[in-house]
Amino acid sequence: MKDFFYAIQDLFVNVLFQPLDALRALELKNWFAASTISWIFILIGMGFFVYWMLQLKKFSDNNEEDKSISSHSFL
Repeated sequence: MKDFFYAIQDLFVNVLFQPLDALRALELKNWFAASTISWIFILIGMGFFVYWMLQLKKFSDNNEEDKSISSHSFL
């Protein structure tokens, strides 16, 4: 049973975390290169946010949203 958990440890430490170890080593040499992945994810997130806001505006301008006011049945 111990070997199973050691295999999981080996998988994560020696295989799945290798890219993160490479980024950690790269950060000591060049911070901008190591932060490139973070900036890419930030730009992707901002792009999706702008797309979502434009879609909400489009539906709001077409009056497709049900804006009727209703309360819960137990009130």
